[in-house]
Amino acid sequence: MASLTGKTAIVTGSSRGIGRAIAIRLAKEGAKTVLCARDAAALESAVTEIAHAGGTATSIALDLRLPESPPQLADFAAQRFGGIDIVVNNAGATKRGGFLELSDDDWADGFALKLFGAVRLTRAAWPHLKASRGSVVNISGGGGRTPGAEFAIGGSVNAAMQSFTKAMAELGITDGVQVNVINPGLIRTGRFQKRLDALAAEKGADLATAERQMIAATRTTRVGEPEDIAALVAFIAGPEGRFLQGSMIDMDGGATKTL
Repeated sequence: MASLTGKTAIVTGSSRGIGRAIAIRLAKEGAKTVLCARDAAALESAVTEIAHAGGTATSIALDLRLPESPPQLADFAAQRFGGIDIVVNNAGATKRGGFLELSDDDWADGFALKLFGAVRLTRAAWPHLKASRGSVVNISGGGGRTPGAEFAIGGSVNAAMQSFTKAMAELGITDGVQVNVINPGLIRTGRFQKRLDALAAEKGADLATAERQMIAATRTTRVGEPEDIAALVAFIAGPEGRFLQGSMIDMDGGATKTL
């Protein structure tokens, strides 16, 4: 039997990249999976891929920056599949750039989706998670632990996400809900490809050379794949990962050098 058979999982930001890989992996492990993002067509494509592989999934297109959207997502999942066992807060991208070039709107937008979207969804889903003794996995990032000048918004949001995880993990001990956070490193997504393209153009190098230079500059083992993160999420939320609580796992090929 697959490790998550009978479970219901919500995955946000699941139309592409890491979120899509997580949704596909959880469905492969037997979970009835609810995908959410803003791109309805991309969501439907992912649901179709899951169905063709024999999994069960549905989707709802919402902008999770809006306060009413996370409760709507939780209600949709609970009504469709009878409860909620797993929430993966993955949605959220933040603007890079020099501090003096970043506006108040840039900062507000960065926090609105990645942090407040996760806070609101966790709050809305918590009674279901408490009833099912479920699991929350937050997808954060190494910038929260190792800030950089060009990633001021992302680092700040990720640090807040990591602190939120620790706080909810303590409540989870009382309520029987598992809460953990993963910090991905360089992962081969559309956003990574844009950075790689820009580096290649800057250095006058081909993409393979630019990727080797990026790996060397960050002193890491390789560029990760979305499926790497998905496999870790499946382990954490599965029966073998239940002793993890309030854990912050850097899955980044060695990018994070601090203790």
